[in-house]
Amino acid sequence: MKLWRKKFYRTKENLTKEEVKQMMENNSNIILLDVRSYQEYEEGHLENAINIPTYDLYRNAPRILKDKNATIIAYCTIGIRSKNAINILRKMGYKNLYHLEGGIGH
Repeated sequence: MKLWRKKFYRTKENLTKEEVKQMMENNSNIILLDVRSYQEYEEGHLENAINIPTYDLYRNAPRILKDKNATIIAYCTIGIRSKNAINILRKMGYKNLYHLEGGIGH
């Protein structure tokens, strides 16, 4: 059962808060990407997160997220915008994409 779960998360690119925390502890090169609006970001965000709202990804991701092979974990409030964001980034050629399941409001 545990092996299936790991495969499920890798396939679906969903990560729990615990999995994100563990990944961050083991790899300091992970990029946390807050895809909420600029105002939401200013009201509070995860430590060291970069803010590029979903609606600005096409315009700003190439300038800010230069390494398309970097591990990127996107998050939003409930998980919908972050799912959309990783789909957009995938279309732009980014490879190692994940999102925080349920968002930071969960």
